[in-house]
Amino acid sequence: MYRISQLARSFKLSRSTLLYYDRVGLLCPSGRSEAGYRLYSTADKERLALICSYRQAGLGIEEIRCLLATAADGSEAVIRQRLQAIGSEIRQLQAQQRLLAGMLTLPTGGELSQAVDKQTWIEMLRAAGMDDQAMLQWHSEFERRAPQAHQAFLLSLGISEQETEQIRKQAASQTTLPFSTST
Repeated sequence: MYRISQLARSFKLSRSTLLYYDRVGLLCPSGRSEAGYRLYSTADKERLALICSYRQAGLGIEEIRCLLATAADGSEAVIRQRLQAIGSEIRQLQAQQRLLAGMLTLPTGGELSQAVDKQTWIEMLRAAGMDDQAMLQWHSEFERRAPQAHQAFLLSLGISEQETEQIRKQAASQTTLPFSTST
């Protein structure tokens, strides 16, 4: 039998993660010690290994719960669904990558043509699959890596000084955004 700290350490997880898994019913301890400590069996350890594999694959808690509760037939459907979602995310990221790569090779010495204004730029980003959150992340990265170039770019789109400053402040206040569901 394993105590919670031992099990957590063996998977490089925090004790609070295992407490959370217990609270939501993903991994309940097989027993308790005389002192009331949670005790986990070898089967519990194997279940945790499976949970960790699913988390690494990007599955959320509800998807994992479904996988652990269903037979092999149900698990295949959940895994296929996640695989399709990842494929869609990859296609969106590739479209964004092409758009950004095209920006780096503009023939006008790196400046956008006057034909590209704020509205056109937003439409191009939307066509590339970016939502508001992705655009904010894009601005945050631009601001973090090249703040002066970010300002010049925004002004080149015909955006006012005041709106440019608002966009830059919002972008600068963003922290790194998560790409997976929280535990």
